Amino acid sequence: MVSKKVTIKNPTGLHLRPAGELCKTAIQFKSKVTFAFDGGTSNAKSVLSVLGACVKSGDEIELICEGEDEEEALKKMVEAIEAGLGE
Repeated sequence: MVSKKVTIKNPTGLHLRPAGELCKTAIQFKSKVTFAFDGGTSNAKSVLSVLGACVKSGDEIELICEGEDEEEALKKMVEAIEAGLGE
């Protein structure tokens, strides 16, 4: 298991479009990809789970990847978030 804390930079947080981009990135990997925020854990491969976390701009989440390609998954997830998830 590997994890890293990242700050959401999108001006509107993880609304539908960036949530979809986050999921699209997470689905590429065999590893379980989740994130911890505000005392809860969300499945990064589920748009509804990501939207349900209500992550806003400036919020810090902890990405958690667990599985055979966990290192690569974490790296790509962090890159996608830092690049603004298509926004």
